[in-house]
Parts: sequence; structure tokens; C-alpha cells
Amino acid sequence: MHNRRHAQTGQRVTIDMHRWWRDAVIYQVYVRSFLDSTGDGIGDLAGVRAGLPYLKKLGVDGVWLSPFYPSPQHDHGYDVADYCDVDPVFGDLSEFDLLMTDARRLGIKVLLDIVPNHCSEEHPWFREALAAAPGSEARARFHFADGRGPDGSEPPNNWHSMFGGPAWSRVTEQDGTPGQWYLHMFTTEQPDLNWRNPEVGAHFDHALRFWLDRGVDGFRIDVAAGLYKHPDLPDSPDPEADARTRDSVNPLAWNQPEVHDVWRHWRSVCEEYTARDGQERLLVGEVSVPTAREHALYVRHDELHQAFFFDLLSAPWNADAFRKVISHAMQDIAGTGSTVTWVLNNHDQVRTVTRYGELGTEGSGLGAARARAAALLMLALPGAAYIYQGEELGLPEVVDLPDDVLTDPIFRRTGSRARIRDGCRVPLPWSGHASPFGFTSGAESAKPWLPQPAYFAEYATDRALADTHSFWHLYRDGLQLRAGLPQLGEGALRWLDTQPGVLAFVRGDGLVCAVNFGTAPTPAPVSGTPLLSSGPCAPGVLPGSTAAWWISDCTNP
Repeated sequence: MHNRRHAQTGQRVTIDMHRWWRDAVIYQVYVRSFLDSTGDGIGDLAGVRAGLPYLKKLGVDGVWLSPFYPSPQHDHGYDVADYCDVDPVFGDLSEFDLLMTDARRLGIKVLLDIVPNHCSEEHPWFREALAAAPGSEARARFHFADGRGPDGSEPPNNWHSMFGGPAWSRVTEQDGTPGQWYLHMFTTEQPDLNWRNPEVGAHFDHALRFWLDRGVDGFRIDVAAGLYKHPDLPDSPDPEADARTRDSVNPLAWNQPEVHDVWRHWRSVCEEYTARDGQERLLVGEVSVPTAREHALYVRHDELHQAFFFDLLSAPWNADAFRKVISHAMQDIAGTGSTVTWVLNNHDQVRTVTRYGELGTEGSGLGAARARAAALLMLALPGAAYIYQGEELGLPEVVDLPDDVLTDPIFRRTGSRARIRDGCRVPLPWSGHASPFGFTSGAESAKPWLPQPAYFAEYATDRALADTHSFWHLYRDGLQLRAGLPQLGEGALRWLDTQPGVLAFVRGDGLVCAVNFGTAPTPAPVSGTPLLSSGPCAPGVLPGSTAAWWISDCTNP
């Protein structure tokens, strides 16, 4: 146990430094793109189960599964029609139970993705609301409102959806006349739930307990800064900010103070299960707020255990930018008694190999070198880390998918390819020299739900495992070394003096990590051969676009 002063209140918080989640590395499985066991071109739970030994070999502590609940798939499962079942395209509850059994045997934690901000238009509640009259109890579970203007033909306010276009859609009443409007901060098919209605909270209590009773280790919470809207639903001073940034910017729709009561309650539910068997259940939130200080409010000792820190993901490839966001996170988030939850890739973002390559002038080779260096930096930072499937293979973003195969609702709503997410969701290549690259168990002519480019052959898992210089071996070696380091959860690091363009720190256990953000070699901050490096690294020299680890005695200021 360890006592630490709370960064916001100054009160002492008692911390159990041995909780598994504090320094866990979790692998995000985008189920429909991981591995297909049926030959229909869509990944499924049996495919996830078949891939667990691969993940065990990689060395991760757990998996986060994207939504596999019954859904019409307008937003690939983030439009949930039933929170307590499995969509037949992914399997059934018995298959889920088998997955849990195998994960337990391998010592792999399992987190489920839960979506409390909105549901599907096919959820029984919303169907009931459409059939009910204005002012009914059924409509009170959502945000229904009369339109503005003399005939109610204008939306109730000026808010825009995160995915483009108005955040309101008008319904046709049972008598055939134009009626009220309902709020959807994402797609039309995803009505926002009204968390001011106690029935909504009770509904999710039931869902949490349903899956906890089946043995899950916790939940990744979608849109965790959402749920509550301003009670008056007033106009926004910048109604298109969410769509423009594709982020939770509208202060009237996101980050309302009441949301913290939800996370306190959910934490109490998890603590109840933890008390039964001593196995701690985890809540990790997708929290997008303006500052690290606001982020820290979500991970106070009685709320979420952790929340993704996206500032590292969005930072440009620049030593000063990386140092700034890391410093803010360590000061504001780690000071709450939680640990920072680092992430560089996920199912909504352009992959690092492409993202970093676009910032340079030397093409994909530079992007790959930077992505390898960033991975070692992330794995060296105190706290937890999340890896998105394919990240460990060095997969680039697929940027040239034809319009007729795109499925992202952002593209459907806006017609723009600028922010579409299909490119990071293309099914994984496992083996072979041509699509489907072992992704599907069907015939060679079987088509994955998104087409795989021919160059995916270079990134297939079987080749990665055979090549000791591959991304996969870098991640595996980093995870093995990380597992033997005792103070990852402590949150202590000290910056070292370096050459311009180089970032270096030492942790309390003596691990030194240095990253050269430039392209020219510089002197290394530590003498001797590194334990691990993202590229060839001679003693005393840190090449450009390279990260390296050493164990040093330079732990005193």
C-alpha cells in the first residue's frame, strides 16, 4: 500500500500498488476484423478464441473486445439493440463462455466494450418510444422534443452530430403527421439515451451484472464523458465544432458534472464483485476532454480506475510536444492515485505508421521507424498501455479503399473521405501471399468484409514471427522486459538533459528511455549497449527516428 496526495483536493489517497490494471498491457480486438472462423468474411468470437494463444505469446495481459452485441451494424456494433446477448454474426453466449474459459486458462483478462451514451434505433425501448405519444414514459428514456418554428419543422436546437449533419431527426407520429424530434449525437440510427431518467441507469446496472456474472474482468466505456446533456438543451455557440474536430467539443452535450455520479455508482458495482473473490474488475473510460486536469477528475479514487489519455496519440512527432503531454499526464492524472493509460492507435484513428510518415519527407520507411520508436516510448512510460490489433505487425493505414466498399457512417453522412475510419479496420493478415491471408477459414475466393491490399502479404503474422527484426518481435521483447520491471505503476520519472530533438527520462527503477525525434544521429544519454532499441543502435549513439532502453544508475538528481 502507498499513500499519495490527491492532485485536486490535497487529501491523502491510499493506493494498492499491486493492482493488475495499474501497469497492464491490453490488446484491443476489433472482433469483425481479427479472425473469421465461419468463412463469411467477418471475424467472430470463435476467431478471437483461436487467436488467444497468439496474444499469450505476444505477452499482453488482457484483451478489450469491440461490441459483439445484437446490432443492425449501422456503426459496426456501437449501435446496440440488446446489451445482454451476442449477435449471431459473431456467435452466441455459449461461444462467449468458451472464450472466457480459454482466456482464464491462459491468464488473459477480458474487457468488454459497453456503449451507454446511445443505443440502436432497433432497441426495444426506441421502438416503443416511436409507437408512443409525445410526453409518454417511453419517450422520456430518450431526448424527444418539439421542433421550433410555427409548424415545428426546425430542430429543437442547433447542435450537430459528431459524424456530420444535424443532431436531430424528426419522427412521423402514429397518425402519419410530422411529429417530435429526437437527439442523436452520432448517427440517425443511434438515439441518445436520457440519463436523467432513472430507468436508464437501472438498465445498465442489469447489463453490467449480466456480464460480470459471466466472468468478465471489466469494461471499456464508450463516450464516457457523454451521457448527460444540459437539461435545457440550449443552442451551442459553435454548433459544428464536434463534426469539425470529430471530438467532444460541445460543452452542452459532453462533460456534464452529473456523469461523475454514474462512474461512482459503476465503481461501487465493480467493488462489490471484487469483494466476493478478490479479483479486481476494471473500468476504463473513453474520455475526451480539453485538459489533463479535467481528465484527472474521471479517475479519482472512487470513479473510473483509468481513462485513455489521447493527447499522446494526437501529439505531432516532436520532442517538445511529446514531453509536454507526458508531463501534464504525469502531474495531473498519476497524482490522483490512478495511472496514466497510454495509447497510440485505436479503431478510430489513422495508424501510426501512416500518421507519422505523412509528417516527414521520406515516405513509409520514416513512418515505420517513428512508429517503432513511439511504441518503445509508450511501453516505457509508467502506467498502462493499450495496443490496437495490427499495431504489433506495423500495419499501415489502407488509404485507397474504393468508395463502394466504405462502410463508415461518417462517409455515408458527409460524403467526405477526410476522417473515415475504415482504413484502420481492414481485416488482419495471418498467412499466405494473397487475400484473405488466412483471415477467413473459407475458400481462397472468400472475401473479407473490407478488402485487403496485396501488400498486406509483407505484414502477415507468420512472416512477422519468423523475422526477428519485425515489429512483432520489437513489441514482444518490449513486453517481456516491461514485465520484469517493478515500478511501472508508481508513476515516477525524471527528465534527463539531452541534445535538441531528443527526449529521455529515467524511472525510479533505473530504466532509461531515449527517443531521437530527428533524422541525424546524436550522442546517447547513457553509455553502453541498450537493452532494446527500435532500430540498429551502436553503443553511445542514438540514430535518428530511434528509441532505446537502458538500465542505469542515474536515478538520483
